Amino acid sequence: MKQDEFIKVVEKAAAERACKVFDIMYNDDDNIFDVTIEKLDASAVDLADCEFVHRAVLAAFDRDVEDYALTVGSRGIDAAEADEMLKTINEE
Repeated sequence: MKQDEFIKVVEKAAAERACKVFDIMYNDDDNIFDVTIEKLDASAVDLADCEFVHRAVLAAFDRDVEDYALTVGSRGIDAAEADEMLKTINEE
């Protein structure tokens, strides 16, 4: 996967949720992307914002073909906490 294409998709999706990309960390050895977003108006990023960006990337890049891992979180919540929230929501 080309990193510049990935960044464009993430930035566009974040903007659609009134967010901006704060940071993108990339582990080249394992092809792992860790995206951090924040709201433009400094309000709290919610799970729907993170999920929207995550789904936009999934729609743009086939994980089976590209072989990558992705986490999307905010400065107020880390990826592990977001994963735990998703598990809780899915169990309900």
